[in-house]
Amino acid sequence: MSTAKLNAIITQRHDFGTGAWVIHVVPDGWTLADFEAGQHTALGLPGTAPRCKGSLAEPPLKKPEKLIKRAYSIVSSPLERDRLEFYLVLIDGGALTPRLYDLRPGDRLWMSPKITGSFVLSQAPPDANLVLVATGSGIAPYVSMLRTILKPDIKRRIALLHGVRTSQDLGFMKEMLAMQRVSPHFTYIPTISRPKNEIVTWTGRTGYVQQIWESRALSDIWGFDPAPENTHIFLSGSPAMIESMVDHLGRDGFTEHTRTNPGHIHLEKYW
Repeated sequence: MSTAKLNAIITQRHDFGTGAWVIHVVPDGWTLADFEAGQHTALGLPGTAPRCKGSLAEPPLKKPEKLIKRAYSIVSSPLERDRLEFYLVLIDGGALTPRLYDLRPGDRLWMSPKITGSFVLSQAPPDANLVLVATGSGIAPYVSMLRTILKPDIKRRIALLHGVRTSQDLGFMKEMLAMQRVSPHFTYIPTISRPKNEIVTWTGRTGYVQQIWESRALSDIWGFDPAPENTHIFLSGSPAMIESMVDHLGRDGFTEHTRTNPGHIHLEKYW
């Protein structure tokens, strides 16, 4: 495989269960740009890079030497300037993740020098409470946000609601639980939708992540209702979850945030 266009190097890799992993990537010969927590950049490999064992076959590529690029949210905090961290989930029929899956520390890949995206906390008032809702790998931008702003003495209420299929898919669970112990105003609520697939009985919440909002669980935990006048909502993950949450939030008076019409709901669709 040609390395002429591969401008970055993997320095660390950590696996979460099966088919989900974290990589740390450093630029080779260039400097990382400044960015805000919640933003994303692109990773890539040429079509000539091998696909991992067990992945679905793909039709022949017209230009196999061409880079296959995909955007990924940055997990690391902008306070960490030496590398970028990414949370990846294997998609068997995907174009890029089956090529990224077998990479190990020391291997090269392409990383865009440009970092972009408007899914950032500066879109919300600095004193607003925050509800961060994610499905699957949609948790990635929130990890960056929490690593950046969460402190033991933080005053605003922050809740992370994370929905996945099984507990093995709860990437960063240990870190989130540790954050919850350190910051009393931070609440972490995971839920799984397929408890029958658990190896060991799951004793936490089950069902879809939007059901946590419907249950008014945060009102019980916070001691007051999250409302448009005191709370902003961030939604990251599957379009189905986002559509359902926007519908529920609309009934509670929340509106979608746009450049021309500021609101309380901020969206990041993952496919």
